[in-house]
Amino acid sequence: MTNATFPDGFLWGGATAANQIEGAYDQGGKGLSIQDVMPRGVSAPRTVRPTPDNLKLEAIDFYHRYPQDIALFAEMGFTVFRFSIAWSRIFPRGDETEPNEEGLAFYDRVLDELEKYGIEPLVTISHYETPLYLAETYDGWVNRDLIGFYERYVRVLFERYGARVKYWLTFNEINSVLHIPFMSGGINTPREQLRPSDLYQAVHHELVASALATRISHEMFPDNKVGCMVISMPTYPLTPDPLDVLEALHADHLNLMFSDVHTRGYYPGYALRYFREHGIKLDITDEDRALLAHTVDFVSFSYYMSTCETADASKKTVSRGNILTGVANPTLEASEWGWQIDPVGLRIVLNQFWDRWQKPLFIVENGLGAKDELVEVDGELTVFDDYRIAYLNDHLVQVREAIADGVELWGYTTWGPIDLVSASTAQMSKRYGFIYVDRNDDGTGTLERYRKKSFHWYREVIASNGASLT
Repeated sequence: MTNATFPDGFLWGGATAANQIEGAYDQGGKGLSIQDVMPRGVSAPRTVRPTPDNLKLEAIDFYHRYPQDIALFAEMGFTVFRFSIAWSRIFPRGDETEPNEEGLAFYDRVLDELEKYGIEPLVTISHYETPLYLAETYDGWVNRDLIGFYERYVRVLFERYGARVKYWLTFNEINSVLHIPFMSGGINTPREQLRPSDLYQAVHHELVASALATRISHEMFPDNKVGCMVISMPTYPLTPDPLDVLEALHADHLNLMFSDVHTRGYYPGYALRYFREHGIKLDITDEDRALLAHTVDFVSFSYYMSTCETADASKKTVSRGNILTGVANPTLEASEWGWQIDPVGLRIVLNQFWDRWQKPLFIVENGLGAKDELVEVDGELTVFDDYRIAYLNDHLVQVREAIADGVELWGYTTWGPIDLVSASTAQMSKRYGFIYVDRNDDGTGTLERYRKKSFHWYREVIASNGASLT
């Protein structure tokens, strides 16, 4: 290890999504989103309409409690806060010509609070919350019409907030469309009925829309920065067998393609070969190709785990993970939810991404989901989450090493700085935060906030710009 440090101006903070924190699903003129009919997360059937057992309908009530929550973020010393704008708050159906002023005004108030404390906003334009009407009427991103609806939405956001928001992300974890088409792409057709060509066409439409948003931002606010956001999950060969190495390369390619297009402006050769060999035919117009040339300013990503691959079918023991899965690594331990813990993998992926694209990087999700126990000490309620502190410390030490390796990294936002409803399982008991929210899986609880032990630890990390890491 070196005595490396984090650069001056490094952005420290946390990351959230509107559908997991805001609540108020039917207030302020908001329309329904796909999340409002997903009471059990990604792996369970959706409902026809919102049902009372969907924790996301109220979530942690950030919609009404945002001043309190942002004050707590400021107490920790945040210099950046990643949040998403709920598309259906701005365009309730998604295809209207005029936006909903009540929705726009809500995010004005959020930005007011962030500015009060000098916290830089990092805004995700579309974070797993496609308007339900676009899913049910247009079949989501399979339909090219969504590019136009997204463009209208983006122009409204940039016109309203472009002078206040410097950093934008076009889509959350865009490479997840292949795995969770309804949640990620608003694709209403059941997964088993979708052809690979349908999924990759939806991906293509999102890539074009992302490039279009980048072009618009550069035209309207040249100093603003637009990034893509992908799931990073480095894939190791299970053994030194060259066939295992090749299998790991192919698995990596399926993920890297998305950012290759975002950063290079065209589909790489390995992707074209994959399309040919799997009978995938895409509608790609000359206008699409011209738009893709508008590449992102930076690459952001989530990192929770690594995985392995092997060419030996008898050794393919599945490792659970953040949407993506792979072969279990026998050298690693796992979290309570089966996600293998690999701090060194974060250093590896930072180097891989920097070497591959030479674009600034931003870690916008990293954290440990765990069951926390609220205890009383000297009249104060708290959580002794040393396991979370150890997890984050070990990952941040590897981030520091990657910076010493020469990686240009703009910032780090943990997922999520306050307990929120899990996207994958729709539980509250899978907690990530530095701030405990009194809400349970059955919907009971006061919604009161309590500082965990990790709250004070992260405050010291930020205050020392990482020097307190051990």
